[in-house]
Amino acid sequence: MAEDRYLLRADEIAAMEGLRKTHFLNPKARRVNKSLGDMTGLTGLGFHIIEVEPGDETTEHHLHHHEDECVYVLAGTGVAMIGEDAHQIGPGDFIGYRKGGLAHSIRATGTETLRCIVVGQRLDHDVGDYPRLKKRLFRHQGLPWNLVDHADIATPQAGAKK
Repeated sequence: MAEDRYLLRADEIAAMEGLRKTHFLNPKARRVNKSLGDMTGLTGLGFHIIEVEPGDETTEHHLHHHEDECVYVLAGTGVAMIGEDAHQIGPGDFIGYRKGGLAHSIRATGTETLRCIVVGQRLDHDVGDYPRLKKRLFRHQGLPWNLVDHADIATPQAGAKK
């Protein structure tokens, strides 16, 4: 049980098969995910080792309004899109994505598998935007996710009563 695990040995981590994932909004975003935080019972943050094959992406280009996230590159190369600016990344590079900051995504390049540590908060709620798709995701613990088009988001008029 995860609540009984505090330590994962390097040989255990290396032997993990990982979970193959494809992002629900981006079929090019394919990765193998080893959720070490889940295995040790962490609930307030996710700690993952991910592997992405050259040409694949880590996720759909997105930002979080309430949660911080970061990436540390272990091996391989990629192009990190931060906002609309492209940045070459490789082993030893660190990217901090602050809540409410610029949208972000990574595409693996080169011939070697891109291997990264990805860490993110796990708040009870978050709102995320997928600017290229013009969609917003609302997430609250215990409720189904709600994905809406930006055009369908109503903004109350100033002075309107709640």
